[in-house]
Amino acid sequence: MSIQKTTVLAAFLSLFLSAAIGCGCGKGSNTADNGSRSTQKEDTLRLGNFNADSAYSYIAEQVAFGPRVPGTDAHRACRDWLINKFRRLGIDSIIVQEATVTASNGDVLPISNIIAGFYTDRPKRIVIAAHWDTRPWADQEAKAEDRAKPILGANDGGSGVAVILELVRNLAQNRPNVGVDFILFDAEDYGEHGAFDPNTESWCLGSQYWSRNIVPYRPDNLPEYGIVLDMVGGPNAVFNYEAYSAEKAPKPTIKVWSEAERLGYGNIFDRTIGGVVVDDHVFMNRAGIPTTDIIELNNHATGSFPATWHTLNDNLDNIDKNTLQAVGETLLNVIYKEKAY
Repeated sequence: MSIQKTTVLAAFLSLFLSAAIGCGCGKGSNTADNGSRSTQKEDTLRLGNFNADSAYSYIAEQVAFGPRVPGTDAHRACRDWLINKFRRLGIDSIIVQEATVTASNGDVLPISNIIAGFYTDRPKRIVIAAHWDTRPWADQEAKAEDRAKPILGANDGGSGVAVILELVRNLAQNRPNVGVDFILFDAEDYGEHGAFDPNTESWCLGSQYWSRNIVPYRPDNLPEYGIVLDMVGGPNAVFNYEAYSAEKAPKPTIKVWSEAERLGYGNIFDRTIGGVVVDDHVFMNRAGIPTTDIIELNNHATGSFPATWHTLNDNLDNIDKNTLQAVGETLLNVIYKEKAY
């Protein structure tokens, strides 16, 4: 993914979202009929049993394959593992969308978008997505000789996938009230070599292909909203509102950040605008699904992405279970609070 900073747009969106929050948008007190009911007050109620240790183990299993760069043996092996993992966890349906795409440097890439879901026949649906590939170049390394090496992507790729797998484990045991789909996009991180590439179309090749060939939806049965997870496991992470998400998908953006705040994670989910990011949510929004992006884009040390971004240090040593817990628990509560039509 790439990032662009915003000023005027950020100020406008901050005012708009503050007004929406003041109106109580995104709040709700209904609970899901999923075996997780409680007599606790709404301000302390927690639904489900998200386990950060379990999520961490899913990252470790991905990293064990090595860099998951499209076209490599590690990529193919991880693909098969992900498909089998979804099945073993108890997902209702799984579709693998195979394609061949051409990267901006001319590389021809075999890709697999993996789409899994619960309650595929329910009219009300939401979708949660992440990318499962990893960057083929550590182009943010200080030493020039290291910049052509692929990254492990424990955070950038692995963390979003791991949170999704742990959500699936929970939902298989205690079913939601609505249909929930999960998409693992491929070839998100094959964008042009360099830091802040302005060429939007060189990134997110898997979600771009999917947006032109939407599976499993039709124009008349799109999910109500989507959530993208990207770099959601870094130490001391803070997730700001992403400006494109706030503009194109204010309702799910407010819903997620409000739930995080209710659960006590307001210090991690910051309501201020952090910037504009080119990520898979851009193409999900283009496909007609209002989608928000949970991504660390305003790191306190770098002012943008985390220091491990597109470096060889994006490994298990730089994964924080507390961050995984905050993101996963928030999403699980968002899902379980959804009511069917």
